[in-house]
Amino acid sequence: MTKVTVADVAAQALKRHGIEIIFGQSNPTALMLAAEKIGIRQLFYRTENAAGVMADAFSRISNRISAVAVQNGPAATLMVAPMAEAMKASIPMVVLVQEVPSSQRDRNAFQELDHTTLFAGVSKWTRRVDDPSRVEDNIDMAMMAANSGRPGPVVLLFPKDVLMMEAVKPMLSRSADLGRFPLDRTRPDPVAISKAAQWLADAENPLVIAGGGVHVSQACDALANLQKIAFLPVATTNMGKGTIDEGADFSLGVAANITGERGPARFHLPLIESADVVLLIGSRTNENGTDAWRLTPPGAKYIHIDIDGQEIGRNYEAMRLLGDARLAIEDLTAALKKTGLEKRKAASVELKKTIAEGRREYQAFVAPVKASDSTPIATERMLAELDALLTPSDIVVADASYASIWVTSYLRARRPGQRFLVPRGLAGLGWGLPLAMGAKLAAPEARVVNISGDGGFAHVWSELETAVRETIPVTTIILNNGHLGYQRHAENFMFGQPTTAIDFAPVDHAAVARAAGADGVTITDPSEISATLKKALNSGKPTVIDMIVDPDAYAPVRLWDGHHQRINAK
Repeated sequence: MTKVTVADVAAQALKRHGIEIIFGQSNPTALMLAAEKIGIRQLFYRTENAAGVMADAFSRISNRISAVAVQNGPAATLMVAPMAEAMKASIPMVVLVQEVPSSQRDRNAFQELDHTTLFAGVSKWTRRVDDPSRVEDNIDMAMMAANSGRPGPVVLLFPKDVLMMEAVKPMLSRSADLGRFPLDRTRPDPVAISKAAQWLADAENPLVIAGGGVHVSQACDALANLQKIAFLPVATTNMGKGTIDEGADFSLGVAANITGERGPARFHLPLIESADVVLLIGSRTNENGTDAWRLTPPGAKYIHIDIDGQEIGRNYEAMRLLGDARLAIEDLTAALKKTGLEKRKAASVELKKTIAEGRREYQAFVAPVKASDSTPIATERMLAELDALLTPSDIVVADASYASIWVTSYLRARRPGQRFLVPRGLAGLGWGLPLAMGAKLAAPEARVVNISGDGGFAHVWSELETAVRETIPVTTIILNNGHLGYQRHAENFMFGQPTTAIDFAPVDHAAVARAAGADGVTITDPSEISATLKKALNSGKPTVIDMIVDPDAYAPVRLWDGHHQRINAK
């Protein structure tokens, strides 16, 4: 009879929790062999940090936990950055780490490292699997830790020798699938819900700000219903983009720190700044999401819905609605119906007109740059051409820095729940391409387009080979301006001059793509944008478009208003 090993039991348990793909590079080998034997696909990455980003995106799109496998030591250290992003953004993943054999522990074995200490700041829960009778227990506890409460990454440490040991039948059997999130949906206190509903019903100028937690909770449809029934204006944070249909009557679009001269909510600032009751949903109230805590009035009354009690009141003293965002929104909507919404309905006609006028002013203001024929290409022109081709089922991802802000500013969410993935948890550079790959793996039927700067793309060139080998057809648009644009502008703004670590040597990104087996094309003429984008989006192949853009262009960061000459000083 074939021996059933710890690796076999671990693989079966992962499959029970819905794991169909492990982002892996062979190690832990015994576990990966066992997983492949039962039909779990090993997605062979080139770098561990990119694998963590792929797993993050896979979870964001699928609302299922993802799995990454890494070798001990230096490979494990490369997981810290993507886990930190996932931790901040409340995205679960299980990280399967090989360890040295237990008999060699604390003897300076090859690549031995204290992984528990390494992951202390980026993991919700870390355990070493060293008892052959507790394998399923440990994996189930990992799933519960990752997917319950505020979701986040967890770590399972597997000594090489333990994986090859014969498994011991556990005392109690396990059969549940715990791989989804939110795993447990909890409701806020009904008394607090009733009070919050009365505050909103009685407010002169209520405002809702939706964060990324609305996506995590799958609460977008509930939010749309609240918005419609209670006639509430809704703005979003950067990570909250896509939680609302930005064309709906009472939608303000992304506000956050991008209400600069060409920002989507620029002409809605009077509404935002006059709010007397602000409902925050699934938001960390972080610096960028609140424009350094200056976006909304300090004297307003605040209500905060969140699954994490420590986030409620962190920056704004608020009425506490602790619980799952979807259930909380549904309960609040029901309570608002009971209060009588005559005041809100009476104000809605003028509110609708005000928002529509703000949109008209915004479109008129940005129309010239969106139609610009200048070269190098205006980024706004490229985004306008892309926006015209997008459908509600398309997924757009962005790298950090300006790429995220261009996407949240100039592409329109066409339905509640449309996904725009921007790495704003910790905002690490180099996230764009692997985010797109993870999203495509989670939603193979969707078209996925990634927008990256040339600085960010250089972090992950090698994953083009992964996309080609693993047949992951995503379109990547490189905003090639030859330097670190956001860094240059920030340094000029703060210090009057940049450091020497700004400019790059010229790189032919299209040639890099072709060398890896992907399609690659360079665009210097704006008249070529639309046809090139259309072909790439429908090609079924990994494609890189090297877009030569204006090096002085800047996204609508509010801080830059009135300082064009200063930030672009030579």
